[in-house]
Amino acid sequence: MCSPALEAVGSRMEKILLEIYDSLYKAFGPLHWWPGETPFEVSIGAILTQNTAWTNVEKAINRLKEHNLLSPECIRDIDINLLGEMIRSSGYYNQKAKKLKAFVDFLFLQYEGSMELMKETEMWTLRHELLQVNGIGMETADSIILYACYKPIFVVDAYTRRFLSRHKLIEEDAGYTHIQKLFMNNLPSDVAIYNEYHALIVQLGKELCSKTLPRCNICPLFVVITPFMGFFLAETIGVEETETEPVEVE
Repeated sequence: MCSPALEAVGSRMEKILLEIYDSLYKAFGPLHWWPGETPFEVSIGAILTQNTAWTNVEKAINRLKEHNLLSPECIRDIDINLLGEMIRSSGYYNQKAKKLKAFVDFLFLQYEGSMELMKETEMWTLRHELLQVNGIGMETADSIILYACYKPIFVVDAYTRRFLSRHKLIEEDAGYTHIQKLFMNNLPSDVAIYNEYHALIVQLGKELCSKTLPRCNICPLFVVITPFMGFFLAETIGVEETETEPVEVE
């Protein structure tokens, strides 16, 4: 059982995260993510979008569709070099061709090539399985689980880390799991909320919270977060760590 101090921090963080969601939704939503006609297409998109813009992924997916290749059977059977050419627009196409092959091999080995069978697997078990597949890391695995399998897991990306650290709700070097727990421990376990929240954060990052020239003066979160900046770090660090004597520097 956690201390009253930690419970207070948790409840306050819950309030902040819900207010952030509400503000972003009013500014950008609803966004109706993830683009894709089928769970398999969504999974392919989640792999192809690594280190590239979504517009490049769309070109690759459209080319696969034009050649009637967007199915587990076709991806399995196509020559890997030809597959690479089909997805060239997504960048790192030879590596991504191997990743697509690895995912489809996994799908057939574990689930007879069926996304529907895969979706029946318990969420954390499926996550563990996906992370064993070559080329699938935590963000990609969680994107497949949330958007293709409709299971309540929160997807963390660079945009998420950026806006949280800028508003001092996490430390700059906070890891993926820490950030994911921040959301999942303080929000309802709801696929629709996690889906829309992640999409809204991406939109925020693209339009306002850019890496080099953030437009903070027109950010919808300025009024929401500013009064709380740093509270979470200060209070959790104070609770978790023991006090030490200050060290004098000569």
